[in-house]
Amino acid sequence: MERRLIGIAIPLAVLLVVQVVLLPQVSRAQQKEQTVQMLFVQSAKDVRFEGGKMTLKGVSPVTVMFSDRPQRIAGHMATVEMIPLWKEGKDSFLKDPPNATASIFTEGKLVEVVVVLKNPQLKGDDLTYDVRVLEGTPPAKGGLCSLFIDIIGMPLTPISYAGAARRCWRRW
Repeated sequence: MERRLIGIAIPLAVLLVVQVVLLPQVSRAQQKEQTVQMLFVQSAKDVRFEGGKMTLKGVSPVTVMFSDRPQRIAGHMATVEMIPLWKEGKDSFLKDPPNATASIFTEGKLVEVVVVLKNPQLKGDDLTYDVRVLEGTPPAKGGLCSLFIDIIGMPLTPISYAGAARRCWRRW
């Protein structure tokens, strides 16, 4: 009887070690290689351009994010959580600042300004970026604004910060 229990226990222990220890490591290694190209949209009640800076005043507490095929991920994350992502990864926004289009509704018309974004700083509900204008003319008076931020490669792994944040907003 004791021999029979040992004969059952050893294969079960091996199976348990494979499932608990080895398989997650293989899965994590595969996930680390996968990234998804995310686009971001931030909205604000007002926008101001002054001295090489653009301030989204009354910025939404959530940043909308989405990807194209094949992942087709859509969702949102807290705007405050996006700031640390700025410097993550080998192709981070810190190393390669993104272009963005500010679509501003001011004085009854739509104005678009293309900028390079750097150094995001969130204070309360005001989000300020250092900007370099590439195209368009910033309006003298602000207005409702949506900021469309270029892609950044984010890991699909749930063990990264981005993956942990993604579990909060991901929808299939």
